[in-house]
Amino acid sequence: MLGQQELEIARSLPAEGCTPAEAQRYTRWLATHHYENFRVVSWLLPSRLHQHFYNVYAYCRWADDLGDEVADPKRAVELLDGWDKELQRAYRGAATHPVLIAVAETARECDIPIEPFRDLLVAFRQDQTVHRYAKWEDVINYCRYSANPVGRLVLYLMGYRDAERQTLSDATCTALQLANFWQDVGRDLEKGRIYIPLELAAIHGATENDIVSKRFDSDYVELMKDLIVRTRALFAVGAPLAGRVSPEFRVDLELFNRGGCAVLDAIESMGYDTLHRRPALDRAVQARLLGRALISRILSSFRSTDGGGQKPESTSLAGRHA
Repeated sequence: MLGQQELEIARSLPAEGCTPAEAQRYTRWLATHHYENFRVVSWLLPSRLHQHFYNVYAYCRWADDLGDEVADPKRAVELLDGWDKELQRAYRGAATHPVLIAVAETARECDIPIEPFRDLLVAFRQDQTVHRYAKWEDVINYCRYSANPVGRLVLYLMGYRDAERQTLSDATCTALQLANFWQDVGRDLEKGRIYIPLELAAIHGATENDIVSKRFDSDYVELMKDLIVRTRALFAVGAPLAGRVSPEFRVDLELFNRGGCAVLDAIESMGYDTLHRRPALDRAVQARLLGRALISRILSSFRSTDGGGQKPESTSLAGRHA
C-alpha cells in the first residue's frame, strides 16, 4: 500500500478497497487527531460539511507527508507520482486507497475538479529538488501550487466557484504560506531549504551563507521587516473574502486572515529572530482572535451587505446535506 510502511499517519489506515464508511472513519480520525489546529476552525462550520473537510484534509495531509516525511527525495517523488495516479483513478471511479475513496465521494458530491488536488502535488515534488529561491516572484509562484489550491478546495466545499472569490482566496493563502515560511526559517534550514528570496536578502545585506549559519543581525531584521510588509499587503488584498460568503462561513475565513496576521505580529514582538526561535500563538491569542472574528460577524449582521454574504451560486451542498 502506498507509503504505508513509511508514514505514521498510516497507523489506523483501513485495507485497500474498503467501504466509503470505513474510509470516512479514517479521514475523520486523521483530521481530529493528527493536527489539533484543524478542530479549532472546523467546529464552526456547518455540520453537513465536516466530513467533506475531513476528506480533503486527509488528502492534503497524506500528500504533504509523502513529500516531507520520506527521507529519500527520489523515493518521495515516486510516492507522490503514485499518489497522483491514485487520485486520477479516484476521478475515474476506481479508487482503492481509503483516503482517495473518501475524496472521490467529496469530489462527486461537491463537484470539485481534479486540478487543485493535482496542483498541490506540483509543489510537493518541487520541494524534493528546489531548495533555494532567487526572486520574490519565484516564491509567489511556489505558493500558487503549495497553498492556493487549498483555498480553492475550501471554496468548492462551501459551494463557491467564481473567479473573484478564488482571486481573494489566492491572496490569503499565499500570505498564509509566506507567514509560515518567515515563522519557520529555522525549521526549514534543518531540511536544507530556504524560502527567503535570496535577491531580496542581498538588497538588505544578507547572504545565503548568513542565513545558513543563522547569523542574526540588523540586516536580517530589515529583511524580515520587508518580508512582513509584503505579506501583510497580501492579507489586506484577501481580507474582503470573508464579507463575500454566506454568514455561516464568515468566521472561519476571517480567522484564517486574522491568524496569519497574528503570526506576523508574533515575529515582530519577538524581535524578528526566526533563525533561532519559532513564534507561536498560545491559546489566549487564539481565543482573542476567535472573539474578534465572532464580534465582527455579529456587527456585520447589523449592516447592509451590499451584495456580500450572498448564498453560493451552487446550492448543491445544502441540497444534498440538509
